[in-house]
Amino acid sequence: MAASLETGVLYRDDNLERLAHLPAESIDLIYLDPPFFSNRFYEVIWGDEAEIRSFDDRWEGGIQHYIEWMRQRAVEMYRVLKSTGSFYLHCDPHASHYLKVMLDDVFRAAFFRSEIIWKRTSAHSGAKRPGPVHDVLLFYTKSNNYTWNKLFQPYDQTYVDEFYTHVDPDGRRWRRSDLTGPGLRDGPSGQSWRTYDPSKKNRHWQPPSYAYDKYRRVTGEELGQYELVERLGRLEQLGWIHWPQKTGGVPMMKRYLDEQKGVPIQDVWADIKPLHNLAAERLGYPTQKPESLMDRIISASSNPGDVVLDPFCGCGTTVAVAERLGRGWIGIDISPTAMTIMSRRIAKQTNGMVTPIIVGAPTSIADLKALSHYEFQNWVVNALNGTHSPRKVGDMGIDGFSFFTRDPIQVKQSESVGRPVLDGFQTAIRRYGSDTGYIVGFSFTRGAHEEVARAKQDGLNIRLIRASQILIGMKRPGDPNVDLGPQPTSVQQLVLPPVRKPEDLPSVDELIESERARRSASA
Repeated sequence: MAASLETGVLYRDDNLERLAHLPAESIDLIYLDPPFFSNRFYEVIWGDEAEIRSFDDRWEGGIQHYIEWMRQRAVEMYRVLKSTGSFYLHCDPHASHYLKVMLDDVFRAAFFRSEIIWKRTSAHSGAKRPGPVHDVLLFYTKSNNYTWNKLFQPYDQTYVDEFYTHVDPDGRRWRRSDLTGPGLRDGPSGQSWRTYDPSKKNRHWQPPSYAYDKYRRVTGEELGQYELVERLGRLEQLGWIHWPQKTGGVPMMKRYLDEQKGVPIQDVWADIKPLHNLAAERLGYPTQKPESLMDRIISASSNPGDVVLDPFCGCGTTVAVAERLGRGWIGIDISPTAMTIMSRRIAKQTNGMVTPIIVGAPTSIADLKALSHYEFQNWVVNALNGTHSPRKVGDMGIDGFSFFTRDPIQVKQSESVGRPVLDGFQTAIRRYGSDTGYIVGFSFTRGAHEEVARAKQDGLNIRLIRASQILIGMKRPGDPNVDLGPQPTSVQQLVLPPVRKPEDLPSVDELIESERARRSASA
C-alpha cells in the first residue's frame, strides 16, 4: 500500500475530483454502484434534494452522455487500481452492454472476468415482457495476476436428495465416488484388488485427490508413501470404501456430505436475498445493497489488510463490510447526509472503537454558508437527529421534525433571522398541531427573541438555535474553532440518538414533485 494513502476516510466530494488526488496503483479492490441509467433519481436519500440538482444534467444527452460521464471516472479508477487489483461495476440491464463496451476499452477486453447476475428480487411484474428481477455486476481485473479466493455456496437440496442417497448408521449422508480412472495401465494400478479387476472395464485404480487430503488430515500421514494396493487397503480399514452387495460389484469411495465445501460460486447469484422492509441492516436508502453481497465480493477479491474503495458509497455498505472483514477502506460520496449516516454506521458497528475521518464535511460557519440551500437544510436536520419533511407543495414551512416528540423544525440559511419568520412559523406549528418548534439560522434579531417571549405567553415554545451551536456539538479534535457569540439556548436539548424509520422518509416521487414545484416557483 502506498505510504501516502490514508484509509478509514470518507470523502464528501465529486468522486472524479477526489479520485484524481489518490495515488496511482494504491487500491486492491474497487466496487461501485453508480446511479442506474434507468433510475435517474436514485441517489435522493433521506430527503436530500441536493442530489436531484447535483446529478440532474447527467442524463441530458441520453445514454452516450451517461457512458461518457462514467468513462471519465473509470479511467481514474483504472489508474488508482493496483496491477493485482479487481474492479466490480454494479449496474442494471438498461446500460450494462454499453458500460461493458466502455470498460473493455478502459480495462482491456482480455481482463474481463465475468458478468455476474444477481437475482435481486423473487418476482416483478413486467408489462408485456418477462419480469425484470436481476442486476448485473461486471467484473474486471487489471492483469492476470489478481486475488481470487475460491468461495463456495451450499448444495441445492434437490442435488443433495438426488445424489447423497446413502446414510451411515450414525446419520451421515454420503454418495459414491469413483476409485478408478479411464484407460488401461501396466503395474499396480492395473492389477486386481480383492475381487475386482479394473482392467476388465478398461480402467485402472486412481483414488481421488480428496482421499489423499482426508487421509493426511485424519492420520497425519501421507497416503502416497504406500504402494497403490496398500493405499486401497488403508482406505478400506478406515471404512471409507463401499462394496456393493452384488457379487463382483465395483468398490466406490464414500464421499460424505458434511465434508464437502459446496459448489464453487458461479456467475448467477440467486442465493443472496435483497433487503426487505424489516431487515435489521436497512437504513432507508432506496437502493441499499445487502451486506451479504458485499461480503462475497470483498472476501473473494481481497485479503485482510487490502484497501477497498467505493466511489459511490451511499449509505456505506461497502465500507462497513470492509471494516468488519479487516480491510482498509475509502468511501466517496457527494451527499453530506451520506457522510453522517456512514459515520454513525461504522461507529455503531464497532461499538465506538472506529470513528471515520470525514474530509469535506462542514466544520465552520464559512463551510455551512457555502452549502446549497437544500444541503444546508439536510445537514441541520441530520445533525439534530431529526427526520425530514416530505416537502410536498404546501409544507407549511416545516423542513423536519425533532426525534421522538416530532416537533417542527424550520431551517434558515441566513443571518439576522427576524420577526416575520417567527410569525409564519407560529402559524405552521399551530396547523401541525404542536406547541413546540425549532428555528435554526446563523443569527437572530432582537425582534426574533422578543417574538419568542411573546409567543410563550400564547402557549408556544419556540427555540432559536444558531448553526454555530450545532457545529460545536459535533466538533472533533483538530476541527477549526467556531466563534459562538451570545448563546440564546442550548443545542444539546435536541441531540438525541439517531433514528431512521422507513415510514418517516419521503418517497422519491414526493421529492421530485417538490423539486419541480421549487423550479416552477423560481422561474
